[in-house]
Amino acid sequence: MAYCSAFALLCAYKGPYAEENQFPQRLLTLPLPMKLPILPLLSLATLLLTTECARTTEAERPTTSAARNINRETAIARAADTAGTASTIVAASVAPATPTAVEAAARKTTTDYKAEIRSADAILKSTPRNFDALLTRAKAKSHLKDYADAITDYNAALRLKPTNAEAYYNRGLNRLKLKQYAPSVSDFTKAIKYNPEDKEAYFGRGAAKMQMFNFKSAIPDFTKALALDSNYADAYEYRGISYSSINKPNEARADLEKAAQLNPDAAKSLRRYAGK
Repeated sequence: MAYCSAFALLCAYKGPYAEENQFPQRLLTLPLPMKLPILPLLSLATLLLTTECARTTEAERPTTSAARNINRETAIARAADTAGTASTIVAASVAPATPTAVEAAARKTTTDYKAEIRSADAILKSTPRNFDALLTRAKAKSHLKDYADAITDYNAALRLKPTNAEAYYNRGLNRLKLKQYAPSVSDFTKAIKYNPEDKEAYFGRGAAKMQMFNFKSAIPDFTKALALDSNYADAYEYRGISYSSINKPNEARADLEKAAQLNPDAAKSLRRYAGK
């Protein structure tokens, strides 16, 4: 089955669920993919740390320097693109390598997506419970950054097929874009439940957890993604950043060096989080 990724919504990721465009090769996309190279927004990160750190456990509390360098917007978009860029033909997008049903080779235009919406509207007018039309329209809306309306269509689609992993994954990517991090984690968890071999869903969930500064909890998700794909550069990069944020410099350096070997773009994170 072709899956979509909201990570194309986020960045330049190419994953099995390509809904928005390709969320982190990957949110991720996290955001974070799900590529989702995290760029610094110091003022925003500082403000967020002020309100969020109080709820973060001591073990998970990020170091000051690492927390400041996590750009929530960039990470989400990147995670989304990574997690959502389908490696197969689909139309969704999560981060660097984040969901949208889109064909792997051809890039669709705004006109194409609007045409898909009109076609789906016509089908749904006569058959309002058409799952495929709802999914197609949701993906097209995601590509057009109409995330709230896309979620409405995913909700309707999931009422018809409550075990559809693709719909959960793509809804998670859209929620990631809307900064609905906890619901996003829930959706990625459901996607994993119904498709436990989807590395992008693990990456997307990890990217969403990072946005909530739950770095320690995000690490097992990136580890699982790497168990499914040992060359998943974005997963190494995001896990490395997570390790750095919980004061594990040796693990962080090892992951970020591996990420940079697989993807030269990760060298920026290596310098920022591992001082190389």
